[in-house]
Amino acid sequence: MASTGVKPIREGFHTITPYIIVPGAAGLIDFMKKAFDATEMFRVARPGTSLIMHAEVRIGDSMVELADAIEQYPPTPASIHLYVKDVDRIYSQAMEAGAKSLHGVVNQPYGDREGTVEDPTGTMWCIATHLGVVHVPSGMRTVTPYLIVRGADRLMDFVKNAFEGEQMERHLGPEGTIVHGMMKIGDSMIEMSEAHGQWGPRPSTIHLYVPNTDELYARALEAGATSIQPPADQPYGDRSAGVSDEFGNRWFVATHIRDVRP
Repeated sequence: MASTGVKPIREGFHTITPYIIVPGAAGLIDFMKKAFDATEMFRVARPGTSLIMHAEVRIGDSMVELADAIEQYPPTPASIHLYVKDVDRIYSQAMEAGAKSLHGVVNQPYGDREGTVEDPTGTMWCIATHLGVVHVPSGMRTVTPYLIVRGADRLMDFVKNAFEGEQMERHLGPEGTIVHGMMKIGDSMIEMSEAHGQWGPRPSTIHLYVPNTDELYARALEAGATSIQPPADQPYGDRSAGVSDEFGNRWFVATHIRDVRP
């Protein structure tokens, strides 16, 4: 793919952005504003409907993308690790906004104070404040997607082979399964773990900005992914492609090739 003279990551984004696809995306945006002090940046309806085709919401230093689920793109409510300055305040706001508590706010041995909620669309938010000099640990961002699958070791291998991911953490439980893994892709982190108990598998959708869409699409297919859509130039200024991994996670790989929206 020839150089286009623009940065491959669109302004305001990072390499990894969670893309939440659920019924009632407009309600989720309202929830995020009330619960997490989020700012809506962009919204466009699917032609001829009131459904959201694409929306962008900023929380802290990160973007979250959203859309209403349709037959072509069924729901993938995400699991999100959300770092904030005051976990107790944000957890309370989330509960007031209609979330369901999955566990209350507690101090964890790994240096975070955190609580977890599920919003009305089924998206899970692990809200945390790092108990150090800064509230976000080094290398992390406000928003980090967290993939929960059966076979997290294979997922880590896939991310390495398909997207040139670099393993940053890999912690095993007594049964030898991954209780927490972290991979770095470009300038961002993605976390993952083995499904267990109430933390069942949760297929997610990830928007991945890369220097060369065609190259990463080909790598993903070689690593065992299934094509959703081949690389193509899009009217919104990206060249994008989509693949699905064996766990049902959808990865939309994109390279920004021209500036369209102001």
